[in-house]
Amino acid sequence: MQHLDMQVTELARDLLWTTIVVTAPVLLTGLVVGVAISLFQALTSVQEQSLSQVPKMIAVMVVTLLLLAPCLAILRDYAERVFGMLVSFGLS
Repeated sequence: MQHLDMQVTELARDLLWTTIVVTAPVLLTGLVVGVAISLFQALTSVQEQSLSQVPKMIAVMVVTLLLLAPCLAILRDYAERVFGMLVSFGLS
């Protein structure tokens, strides 16, 4: 039972780490672009809603498309590890 608990804990830790690695670049891009646009709006006194949303959406889409292949490779590797552990959980 102890061994199974260790595997489940390791699997949960690996899940959280994989989630952070896959989502961090997109979230950080949105954060940086959002702060830059907010700073620009504060300095120029331009309070246009579309000015804050459109560049952020475009930047997030570009980063998502650029990192799609590496992220899918990371998710594939994680899925292979999970399916490899099914035998030790007794679910195969």
